[in-house]
Amino acid sequence: MTSLGFDRLCSEIVAQTDLLRCRVEGADLSVPVPSCPGWNVGQLLRHVGGAQRWAEEIVRTRAAEPLPDEHFPDLAAHTHEDPAVLGPWLAEGATRLADALRCAGPGAPLWTPVPGGTAEFYARRFTHETVVHRADATLALGAEFVVDEQVALDALDEWMELGSLPMHFEVHPWTRELLGPGRTLHFHATDTAPEAAAEWLVDLTGDAIVWRRAHEKAAVAVRAPLTELLLIVYKRRPARGKGVDIHGDAGLLDFWLERVDFG
Repeated sequence: MTSLGFDRLCSEIVAQTDLLRCRVEGADLSVPVPSCPGWNVGQLLRHVGGAQRWAEEIVRTRAAEPLPDEHFPDLAAHTHEDPAVLGPWLAEGATRLADALRCAGPGAPLWTPVPGGTAEFYARRFTHETVVHRADATLALGAEFVVDEQVALDALDEWMELGSLPMHFEVHPWTRELLGPGRTLHFHATDTAPEAAAEWLVDLTGDAIVWRRAHEKAAVAVRAPLTELLLIVYKRRPARGKGVDIHGDAGLLDFWLERVDFG
């Protein structure tokens, strides 16, 4: 369950897209994106806008099954993009998605790639999809990535939820290799107030991946600023970076990061 309300999520899709547009205004969109190998910034933006349009069509039509990926063009054809063209195109796609979500309402039944089947999934997923791809573009252009604390907290919660879905054991059988005695991981944001409860415990000791917000001892603990934790968990920055402290079994952290992926 999201800690952000449905209306806030709809607004964030537009707000995060606007922040992305502002970041790339006047930039060289041919710059490679290290966190998305094979793409440059322009191709990344085409992916973001295409994905938002695909989600908008699903929500607007209340699709009961996945739609063709016609909104995801061959990105090889988009190596030389113009920010003046992409900016308005991105804004339009984000607004259309937010409008479709508000029209549908959070509980509207429709197809989703994970169990649940309501419009709220797309509001949350495309908020954080846009946030993380904004990070991709921002870091590729050599700028500092900043994100609202509440949004970052919910992005980490969503990642934990999606990354622990039982369906992964069937879709990605190697995920089951994570399970074993004594395998626990703790993530602790070092720059938030206590009331934010910005700590996550991942428990791999049973027959399923389980997570909770908690302050508990674990086989490995990762302490870092909230934004850094977000980038590490989403594999946008290596775990061993400035301002990041790892205590305990670092190999378990590496193994978890390698195996857990919902994208």
